[in-house]
Order: sequence, then C-alpha cells, then structure tokens
Amino acid sequence: MKILHTSDWHIGKLLHKKKRHEEFDQFFTWLAGVIEKERIDALLVAGDVFDTTTPSNHSLELYYSFLGRIAHTGCRHCVITAGNHDSPSLLNAPKDILRFLNIHIIGCVTNSIADEVITLRDSEGKPELIVCAVPYLRDGDIRLSEEGETPDAKIHKTLDGIRDHYARVVALAETTRAGLHAEIPIVAMGHLFAAGGRTIEGDGVRELYVGSLAYVNAEVFPPCLDYVALGHLHVPQMMGGLETRRYSGSPIPMGFGEAEQEKCIVVVESGNGHPVVTSIAVPCFQKLKQVRGSWKEISHQIKMLIEADAPCWLEIVYDGTDIVGNLQEHIDALIIDTKLTVLTTMDLRRTQAMLAGFDASVSLEELTEEEIFLRCLDARNIAEEHRAGLIDTFREAVAHLQQHDARAE
Repeated sequence: MKILHTSDWHIGKLLHKKKRHEEFDQFFTWLAGVIEKERIDALLVAGDVFDTTTPSNHSLELYYSFLGRIAHTGCRHCVITAGNHDSPSLLNAPKDILRFLNIHIIGCVTNSIADEVITLRDSEGKPELIVCAVPYLRDGDIRLSEEGETPDAKIHKTLDGIRDHYARVVALAETTRAGLHAEIPIVAMGHLFAAGGRTIEGDGVRELYVGSLAYVNAEVFPPCLDYVALGHLHVPQMMGGLETRRYSGSPIPMGFGEAEQEKCIVVVESGNGHPVVTSIAVPCFQKLKQVRGSWKEISHQIKMLIEADAPCWLEIVYDGTDIVGNLQEHIDALIIDTKLTVLTTMDLRRTQAMLAGFDASVSLEELTEEEIFLRCLDARNIAEEHRAGLIDTFREAVAHLQQHDARAE
C-alpha cells in the first residue's frame, strides 16, 4: 500500500497582500498528477488546510475542486485532520457527504475516541490500514485550567494531555487491529511542535500553546506505530532523527524566508518489514527572492534577475549605512517593463532608528504582536522582575484568541 503524506497547504495565504490562487491551483494540479502516476492508495493531510478560519470562496473552491479531482485518480482514501489555522466547524460541515467519497474529515477532538481511529479497506473490503486521525489538540481539549496555576504546571499538564490522548487513540487502534485478525499497519497523524524542530524566520509558524512550551518528543508516539504523519512545521524534517516520524513541510513557500527551501511531499510504501519512506520534490510554481544589502548590492542583484528574464516576486531589504532618498522610486525605475514584481520594501536603517527611538513613522506591519507588546513594556519602563509574568499572560491571551477564532462558526 502507498500513502502520500502532505500538510500545511495554507490555502488562501497572502504574501504581502498578494493573492496566490494561481500558485495553489498549479500545486493541486501537480499533486493530483503525482497521486495518479505513483498509484497512491491513501492521501493523508496533516492540518492547516486553510490559512485562516474564514477562507474565501475562491479558497473553498480550490479545496473542493481538488477533492473531487482525486476521486478520479485511483486513490481509494483521503484522511484530513485540522491544524491550528483551520476552523473545525468549517472542515467538519461536509464530512458526512465526503465520507461517501472515502474522504474522512476530523476537524476537532471528537466525543468518542473511536471516531479518530479509522480503518481503511481495499477494493474487496479487506482492511489494509488503520489511521489514528488526531487533529490539532487545542489547549482546552487536553488541559483543565486551574486558578493560580504556574506556567510550569501548565506546560506539564499540556504535555501530559497530548501524551495521554495519543496513548488512548493508539491503544484503541491496536485493539481494533487485533479484532480484525490482520497484520495491517497503523499510522498516526498529528499537528504539533516537535522538540528540536527546525523553523525559518518569517515562515508564519505560530506557537501552538501558551508561552514557549509544549514541544513534544518522539516518545509521545508509541513504538507500535509504523509511521507518524506530522504537520505544523514548514521545513521538511524527521522528528528526533526517526525516518518514520516526519513533517512533510508546506508544499509552497509561506514567506520569503522559505524562498530557497526545497519543498516536498512524502510517500510511504508499506509491505513486509519496515515501511519505505521517500520524498518527492514539489516544483516551484512562483519564484520568490529576497534581495538584501546596500543600494549598490540591491541594484546589482536586481539587474542579474532582469537578465535571467524570469517572473519573480521580490522582497527588498535595504541594510546599508547610507541614507537613500526615495528608495522605492529607485527600485520602481529599475524594474519597469520587466518580469519582476516587488511585493515589499524594508529600510532596516529606518527600522533600527525606530527600535532605538520608537519612530512612529514605521508601519506596525513590520512588527509582530509580541514585538509590539515588548516595546510597550520598554516604553513604560516595566521592571525586569515583572516582565516574565506579563509576557506569559500576553501569550496566553493571544493563544485564547486564536482558539476562539478557530472555533468560530
């Protein structure tokens, strides 16, 4: 049996307000072709199907069009679990209809743990794979909040909750396999942050839980699992160095920080003994490039890109020491009548001045929510001994808002 593991599509993701519908459409066309060519039997999508909890109609059209397309590729099954960016209710809404197409949706923790254990059968009705379809575990699903709880206590309770949930789901999967009297593989899905996991600056990966915390280890997943299909981290990587515990990564770059990263999907072929795991590189559907340096270095790099004569979206980062008046006008003059498109221009010299003197002319878009909060602490001369508690409370409030957004209808 051949399984294809992918995650973190983030359909509808904007790049500096630039829509990327064509890029997503090209990816789904390519993915459907791979599923057919590789004779994939089961597609596993480990969370963050959409970029927001309220995707546009165009994003929904891309999603459902792809699901309809794979029904004609020979792929017998599709299992989709929600990530922290997804709306559980939106994903779950058509689940009963999609089940007729052998598409299984798990948008949130279910009332019965049995709903997260899915037995997939071949064309003759024989069981061929058991999937522990665990969605993103929200803080309220796995931890009972208590008054006066310390940050460390929250971390330990969250990790215990994640570990306990997987233990119960996998135990039921083993019981199910024993009842089938068949030696079939068990695969688990998850959307979480692994300890030691690699991220890239500007990749948009959110903290999943309160504060800095719940980075899980590979030990969370019982050894009986033949493969663990993970989502959330955008860099393709193994978890704890284990070949069968993997992040597929995002299939297209979520930001310019990922521009030079090779994207992939993962194919797992089960058979006798250990599963064979291989990756397939995803083509670049839209070239991105960060151009950084002094004005001389930036202009040289732009001229080289013009000579290449290929469409490219640019992020310009000026970090020179000289003052360059009308920087944007200089850039616009260089790229006129070319295939280059500048999505954003950042003048780090101006930004550094803001960081030192809180220059109000700098756009808030250049700062994260937490950076703004930290600068508010600086502006109000908050003492160091009070900062840790305030920062933890701030992060908890942000996490609560994200969970509220995800649950919103």
